[in-house]
Amino acid sequence: MDHRTQPDNIAPHIPADAYRRAQATGQPVVIVVHDTRPAGMPWHRVLIPFAIAGAVVAGGWGLVACLCLLLDAAAHTATVIAGAAGPLGIGGITLKLARGKTT
Repeated sequence: MDHRTQPDNIAPHIPADAYRRAQATGQPVVIVVHDTRPAGMPWHRVLIPFAIAGAVVAGGWGLVACLCLLLDAAAHTATVIAGAAGPLGIGGITLKLARGKTT
């Protein structure tokens, strides 16, 4: 089967007497093949790339949301550690890492 032939379509058949007559007389043989494909564009050729692009965009937004969540957790962790550590002093310079609660 040819790669261009549809699976449900059989090859055109030339009757033997018509073929022999065409060979003997040199007359051309005309084969008419009816095309049954629907008119228009097949939508799956358009929808598949859009579905892939949509999945990539959704995955990108998910990655951004996950990164924001991780940075938020890291900032809260650094704030808790800095608050628990108190002031940090090196060589007479004291640096307070977090503000104290004012009551």
